[in-house]
Amino acid sequence: MPAVAALDFLDPEKILDWLGPFATIGLILIVFAESGLLIGFFLPGDSLLFTAGLLSSQDKFGLNFPVILVGCFAAAVIGDQVGYQIGKRAGPALFRRPNSRLFKQEYVHRTKDFFEHHGPKTIVLARFVPIVRTFAPVLAGVGEMPYRTFVRFNVVGGFLWAVGVTTAGYVLGETIPSIDRYLLPIIAVIVFLSVLPPLLEWRKHRRAVAPATAAEAEREAEELEDILDDE
Repeated sequence: MPAVAALDFLDPEKILDWLGPFATIGLILIVFAESGLLIGFFLPGDSLLFTAGLLSSQDKFGLNFPVILVGCFAAAVIGDQVGYQIGKRAGPALFRRPNSRLFKQEYVHRTKDFFEHHGPKTIVLARFVPIVRTFAPVLAGVGEMPYRTFVRFNVVGGFLWAVGVTTAGYVLGETIPSIDRYLLPIIAVIVFLSVLPPLLEWRKHRRAVAPATAAEAEREAEELEDILDDE
């Protein structure tokens, strides 16, 4: 394997290039890590799947489309199953740990908010939201979501994400000649669409909190005025 800079791990094509003849195995392991292991939250899942699908249409890096399709789907589903078990067995203690370079409590709070808003379907929706997709199955385990319910949503979400995103890349690669020349702009769009849902949730939350904060401030001012009047 050639030498690779740390920042190259944010570039899907460079990741696959670095993996070389092990690109297929590496891709499947990355999908598994991002889906169920807390250490994988920083990995570029969406763009990596799309890029792998696109490059498989051009026979690059030894990527075979049916193989990566089945492999990534299985890795996504199994990864979430592992995440659920982590949450069920060690989640509460794990989420009490202090912030570190890789783990921050804000990731947990962000996922909890997402979970509370969307319920069990979070397991499906979270697949398309960076960071949230890594922590969602763990929180499902912590919250003791019924196992059958989790499995059902997990399989649907894993299929839509792993198969859907990879197939989109493959179809685009088959349809548009030399599409890999425009890979970076396409990846930029995918990243933007991935972070858009949490940004909209954050904006919605801020708008909901603002009136309550203003009302609270007004109430405190009235109480202070009453105290001063009494004196």
